[in-house]
Order: sequence, then structure tokens, then C-alpha cells
Amino acid sequence: MPTITVENLKKYYGKVKAVDDVSFEVSEGEIFGFLGPNGAGKTTVIRCLMDFLRPDAGEITILGMDAQRNAPELKRDIGFLSGEVSLYNNWTGQEHIDLVEKMRGQTDYDLNLISEFNFEPNKKVSNMSSGNKQKLGLILALMHKPKILILDEPTTGLDPLLQNAFYEIIRTEAGEGKTVFMSSHNLAEVERVCDRVCIIKGGKIVAIESIKELKRKKIYTVCAYFDGPVPKDEFHTDGVTVTKKFEDGMVMNVKGEIDPVLDKLSKYKITDIEIIHASLEEIFLEYYK
Repeated sequence: MPTITVENLKKYYGKVKAVDDVSFEVSEGEIFGFLGPNGAGKTTVIRCLMDFLRPDAGEITILGMDAQRNAPELKRDIGFLSGEVSLYNNWTGQEHIDLVEKMRGQTDYDLNLISEFNFEPNKKVSNMSSGNKQKLGLILALMHKPKILILDEPTTGLDPLLQNAFYEIIRTEAGEGKTVFMSSHNLAEVERVCDRVCIIKGGKIVAIESIKELKRKKIYTVCAYFDGPVPKDEFHTDGVTVTKKFEDGMVMNVKGEIDPVLDKLSKYKITDIEIIHASLEEIFLEYYK
């Protein structure tokens, strides 16, 4: 049974369809990336998962329970990080940690996290940088070893070394059977750490793919130069777009199999050719157009 199931979720603000008929599932032990540009609907979906917002339609099931009716019970099993970490300015980091321990029970894991994130717990929040506030938010989300992590842009403000520390931590959590749901607009991050990714645009899901499958998507840039004139319109076919034209050559964007393009090119005398396979970032961006 999936750990998280979202079915036909809708959340409208007047005529604005913030989330429009969104459905997906997240499995136990999976790191699931929720990817989209700012304003795509990521945070609205997360707030509905946490029952901070009530959807206009649809169902959300977490650990086999209704996310609305069983919200208080479910929150004991969820580690949550908001996209905007809210903390008490006059408290130290340790005072925040002590409060969570009183609410959820004491563990030693907070000490490990303090060390991993190189965090100074005795500073007041008012004296912390945005990066240190983010570290504290992550520690508070992770420290009670929840079954599910729901993290909204978790690496915001972290330097590359601390991002790597975070990736290692959530890989360990997933390896222990925990479910990680994390929103991001960082394409390299998603590629590095997630098992699957759900891409949302304008409140609608445009793709749900494994990282492996996304890497198999075929998009090429072909730059060819010819000895003599070439009828460039011949190359305008399904999946092929001529993006630049030169007197003796052209640049083409090719989606799908490249063999038909190479067959056409072979009819002409070529003086130079370069074929570049699209990066994962370029493949993702195709979904945003």
C-alpha cells in the first residue's frame, strides 16, 4: 500500500486554480521529488497534505488514514519543514529542540543532526543567519525519526557541503523504510537524490517519471555544416526544429530518435557535425514550456 495517495486534488482561490485535479502516489522507502517553478502549486499541495489547507475536492490518504479526519494522529508520524521556517526569535536553537523533545519524546538523534549540520544550538534565533535557521528547521523535522518526511524546499540557504550532508541523511532515512516527499525547483538536486519526480506546472501534473526514465528521454542538439547549399525546410519534420540557420549550415533540436535525421544528413556532403545529448535539466525544462 502506498504511504501517500493523492486523488483528484483541487484547490481554487476564486478563478485561480492553484491545484487542479492532481493525483499521485508515494511508496514506502521512496524519495519523491515534487518539482516545479515558483507558483506552480507545490506549496499548496504540501499544505493540503499537512491539513493546513482544506482542498475543494479530492482525497488524501497518508499511512492508510484520511489526511483531514486523522490529521492530529498523523502529525505524530510526519516530520515537516515549511518553505518559510517559523521560529521564536528570542529562543535559542536548543530551546526549540527541547520543546520538540517534550512533545514527541526524547531521542539522541538530535545530537547526531547537530553534528552533521555543524549547528550551534545555543545561539538565539534572532542572531542566526538564514542558513542556520534552515538547519534548525531540518533538525526539528528529522529529530524524532518520523515515518514520513514532508519537506518544502529543504536545502534553501544551505551551502554545498551541508546540502551533501542533507542528501546523505535522507538517503539513510529512505534506506530504513522512511518515505521522503520533498519539493524543489533545483533540478540538479532532484537528479542527485530522488527516485522519482512529479513535475507540476500551473497547478496540473505534467509528468511523473523515475529519474532513470527521464534520463532516457531523447533530446539532441545537432549542429551541421555542409559543402554546398542544403534545402533546410527538408529537416522540418515531427520532432525536429531548425533553431538556427547559417549560410552553410544549421542547428536543429531533435526530440526522439535521431536516425531519421542522420539518414537525411547522409544525402549531403558534410564538412562538420556536432551532436549533443540534452542534459537532464534541459529535459525537465521541456515540461515547463
